[in-house]
Parts: sequence; C-alpha cells; structure tokens
Amino acid sequence: MSRNGSFFFTEVRAGLATFFAMAYIIAVNSSVVSDTGGTCICPPTSLDACATDITYNLCKQEIRRDLVTATAAISALTSFCMGLFANLPLGLAPGMGINAYFTYTVVGFNGTGLVPYRIALTAVFVEGLLFVALTILGIRQWLARAIPASIKLATGVGIGLYLTIIGFSYSAGIGLITGASSTPLEIAGCSQQYLTENDGLMCDPSYKMRSPTMWIGIFCGGFLTVFLMMFRVKGAIIAGILLVSIISWPRGTDVTYFPHTELGDSNFDFFKNVVTFRPIKNILAAQEWDVSSHGGQFGLALITFLYVDILDCTGTLYAMARFAGVMDEKTQDFEGSATAYLVDAVGISIGSLFGTSPVTAFIESGAGISEGGKTGIAAMVTGICFFISVFFAPIFASIPPWATGCTLVIIGSLMAKAAADINWRYMGDAIPAFLTIAIMPFTYSIAYGLIAGIMSYILINTTVWLVEKASGGKIVPMDKQFKEPWTWKMDGGLFPPWLVRAASGKKDFWKPHEMVDHASSEHESVTEVPSSGVAKGLGPEEGSSASSSKVRRRSVQHEL
Repeated sequence: MSRNGSFFFTEVRAGLATFFAMAYIIAVNSSVVSDTGGTCICPPTSLDACATDITYNLCKQEIRRDLVTATAAISALTSFCMGLFANLPLGLAPGMGINAYFTYTVVGFNGTGLVPYRIALTAVFVEGLLFVALTILGIRQWLARAIPASIKLATGVGIGLYLTIIGFSYSAGIGLITGASSTPLEIAGCSQQYLTENDGLMCDPSYKMRSPTMWIGIFCGGFLTVFLMMFRVKGAIIAGILLVSIISWPRGTDVTYFPHTELGDSNFDFFKNVVTFRPIKNILAAQEWDVSSHGGQFGLALITFLYVDILDCTGTLYAMARFAGVMDEKTQDFEGSATAYLVDAVGISIGSLFGTSPVTAFIESGAGISEGGKTGIAAMVTGICFFISVFFAPIFASIPPWATGCTLVIIGSLMAKAAADINWRYMGDAIPAFLTIAIMPFTYSIAYGLIAGIMSYILINTTVWLVEKASGGKIVPMDKQFKEPWTWKMDGGLFPPWLVRAASGKKDFWKPHEMVDHASSEHESVTEVPSSGVAKGLGPEEGSSASSSKVRRRSVQHEL
C-alpha cells in the first residue's frame, strides 16, 4: 500500500476528493436506470407506456430507491477492492453513457425497448464473466489498443452528445426538448401538465419555455456549476445538484418535487426518513436466464456492452495510470493492471446482481490523484464514503431530474473535447469518426453509432488498400500521407506481461520485473505531452519526482 512520495493523510484527502467528484453518480444513475421501469409491469393495453399510470409510477419510485442503494453499494465495493487488491487510487461506479444505453436503447423507457429489464441484467452479468476471461488472456488490453484511434475518440464524443440529449429531455433532465411531428425534436420547456399527447408528448405552444423547474435547473444546476468548475471549486457538480434539490424540496411551491399528489406524498414520506437503510427489495438478483425469445437483441446488447466497456474502462485505467506515474510505455502495462481489470470485471457481474448497469473506472479519479493520491488507500477511502452514503438513500432518492439534467450536459461537453484530437485531415479516419459521433445521438443508440463507425472504417480503408494493391501503388487517395497508422501488432505484445512472466517460469510472476528494469535502464521514459493534454510516458521512478508529478497533475486536471 505504499509508494514513493505517498503519505497516509494525503491519501485520505485524495480519497475524499475523488468521492466528492463522483458522488453525483448516485443520484444520476438511479434516475436514469429507473426509467427502465425495472421489474415493474406495464399493462400491454396502456396507450402511453404507463407514463401517466399512478400505480406504475409508484412502483418506479420504489425501483429508484432500490437503485440509490445499489449504486452506492456497488461503488463502495468496487472502489474499495480496487484500492485493496490493485493498489491503485481509482474509483469505480456504474458508468455514464453505458447506463443511458442500457436504459433507453436496450430496455427502453418503461420497458418499451427490445430487451426486457431482467434479460438485460443477464447480458451485463455474462459480460462481466467474459471480461474475466478476456483479462486473464490479455485480449481485453489488446483490443483496447487495436481499435483505430479515430473510432476510440469519436465514441467518447458521441456518448457525450447522447448524454446531452438525455439531459435536455423530461424523463431524466430539465425538460428543454420534446418530440415533434414535423421535425424530430422541438423546443419545449413547459411544465408536465401542459404536455399534450397528440402524436406523442408535445409542449403546448402557449406555455413553451415557462417551466420554473427548467430555469432553476439551467441557472442553479447549470451556469452556477460551470462557474464553480472554472474556478476549480472541489465538489462543484455536487454543489449545483444540492442547491437545485434544496430549492425543490419545500412543499407548496411551483418547483416542488413533492406536490400534494399520491406520488408526491409517497416520495415525501420516504424523504422524511433522512437517514435510514433502504434494502434492495425489487431488483436484487432479478436476472432471467431464458434468453431464447430475445436471442438476437441479447447478443447485440452483450457485444455493445463489451465494446463500450473495453473503450471506456480500459481507456480510463490507462489514462489514470499514466497520470499516477505507474505506466510502463514500453510494455504498455501498469502496476496492478491484471488485478485492476479483474476487479472491474467481477464488479460488472456483481453490479448486475444488484440490478444496475455496468461498472467502470471514473475519470473523476483524477481529482484524487491531483490531491496527491498514489496508492490504493485513496480508493479505499472513496469506497468507505460510498458505503456511508448507503444510509442516506432518502436524500439521494429525492433529487429531482431537473437537478441532474445540466450535470449530464456538462459531462457531455467534457467528453466532446476529444473531437479536437480526431484526425480530420484524412477522410478514411474522419468519415467513420463523424458517423460514430452523429448516429449515436440521432438514433438514440450507442450501438448503432459504433456499428456505423467500425463498418464504415473497414469498408473505406479496405477498399483503398485494394485499389492501391491493384494499381501497384500508382492510385493513392488524396491526403493519404495524413492517415493515422494502424496495425494489429501492438507495443508490448498480445499477451499481458504477467502472463509472459508466468510462461517463462518466474515464480513471482505477478511482480512487474520488466517495469523495474525499464525504469533503471538507459531507456528511461521521458515526459511527453500529446495534443489531448494528458501527460504520458512517465516511468515509475520519474513519477516519484516532484516536478514530473506536478506536470502530470496539471495536465490531467486541465483535461478534467
């Protein structure tokens, strides 16, 4: 649990910083995933997918309360285990983007999607088991590095726009947009009672942009949060969410989250408990193992979960490992990598048993590393904080969607920064990247965006290769010299270093011998700052120096 330059109280402070940067996920994830309806049953005769059914909505509130506990519990367990077993200062929780895909594409709003909630949980559970196998064989790491850079960058941008649309919607956002008849979307901003059901829920024109909850969400949860973030105020996102929530809690106001209705009374009665333990009652171990009636949809969901998690979690782990100074650029491995991937994989399966979407590493862990976190103690402190939050379920369950909507938009804007690093100079890289970005929000599906990006990349670049071969290199596309190089042969080899060490007969194969050798050899890594602003190429010994550490922290802090 020790590294050069680490101090116990510094690690504790770092763990607290990571928790406050991540704590929003408890409210946001429970709000998003509860839109599936969970195990609630909507009668097939319902004309509006039970959107106005009081009994169904009361059941959804129970699901949301379950998800508050589930989100906090799985975040506590995985973050603590990441620190205890992998000795890395990284926090884990149900990932943003993948939870939206789980809710609005796979299961659908109130269960109107292609795959029932129970079967979707089964897909997540199987995904975790597959990740265990892929991690042991080193395939997971290889796949993350083998995917073309343009597609990897575009995936993050597309998910950011996808989250933005959700943040603008009514179900989990501020209610700024809604469906339309002549256009795909139109401006809304009216209160729920002024939504008409002609050709779907549309806003009465005379009440557009007059919703008080929307304006509170925009100014108190949006602009205020951005202002605090600009001045690097710790816990800025949490501050914005809490301010909007506090304004919305008093009854008898136009912006109250507890109106004098049956649903409002139920929410308020639970809110008055303040501190209590809310067990997971409805979604614990809710998997359905008979997938025969949803085979194709189940397979598509499983493959997409795998792909998105490979990009998201693996990319975050690599970025944070560089930032923490534990990455070996020659082997493309980092200290505790195999254990970190296994913790993440097992956490995904356990999370599905809790009834929630896949778990992943959070880029917000950079907040703790910026505070000096170097060891697993920081992650263990983060896990303990999430455990304590389990007992404040009434508070987190009473955060209204207009309090978290702008948070989704802000997260989307941070993810969109990766668009600047896409290779726009060569169409073979640019077009697949653009299709990935555009199709995700326009089709409301991460899966379709990924399919479009990968298939177009293969089609375009394979055709170019065939033309070049057929012409003997005489016919070459314009700007081909700007194409990003790609090869399946990655630095560090196909198999992870620990597996290579085990195969060579080393009894202590789990120890990173090569990493130590590289750090002390003449091939010591040098600091290198790419266009994304994330410092990389720092060896373990260099990471212990004050100057190098400051460079890394400043760059990633800027990125965050």
